[in-house]
Amino acid sequence: MAVSRLVPGAAIPSWATEGSFFSVTRTADELSIVAAERCTPAGGQSQRGWRALKVHGPFAFSEIGVVSALAAPLAQAKIGVFLVSTFDTDYLLLASSDLETAILALEGAGHTIHRSTPE
Repeated sequence: MAVSRLVPGAAIPSWATEGSFFSVTRTADELSIVAAERCTPAGGQSQRGWRALKVHGPFAFSEIGVVSALAAPLAQAKIGVFLVSTFDTDYLLLASSDLETAILALEGAGHTIHRSTPE
């Protein structure tokens, strides 16, 4: 995965909505895009090399502590996380270089990890 930043008024580029997973968020300060690396053009303000872990959901909006239960063991392992939330679930984006350590930290905290092939 890649995380890109465009200027706030930029049009949403066609590459941003390719692939089976993408997230486009516009604020007054930026247009932020999470997309498959293969869809993200070279250049621009992008950080490549992210992997996504999907949290098994759906979760009710009233459920408390779901993200905290995942973020705490990652923080203890000194692993940063970029979070994308949807109506039903959450996705933890981690640097590819941290993936194995993150999985060990999450499993050590009692979480179960199901592996699949990345996009």
